[in-house]
Amino acid sequence: MSESTHAEDIQAHVKVYIKVFGALAILTVVTVGVGYLHLPIWPALIVALLIASVKGGLVGGFFMHLSSEKKVIFYVLLVTATFLLAMFVIFISALHDQVGGHLVP
Repeated sequence: MSESTHAEDIQAHVKVYIKVFGALAILTVVTVGVGYLHLPIWPALIVALLIASVKGGLVGGFFMHLSSEKKVIFYVLLVTATFLLAMFVIFISALHDQVGGHLVP
């Protein structure tokens, strides 16, 4: 591999990292902005989880290099995401039970 090809590869990776950083910064600003909307608990929870999922996907995919891994990694991530979703359902149902069947704003 020539030295110029190696330098071009590094520059391409740096450009991707800068774009992902920019997306993460924008999503952080969106997260703070949504906090000022004073949404009810259900919409706030859904929006917060969606933003956090996108940010986590960006970090995992690009900074942890999971986007270039083999399919086995994706299957492990799918199982992990399934268990995470199950934990969210358990958490929300427990919260629902604590307040007597209705959520307090």
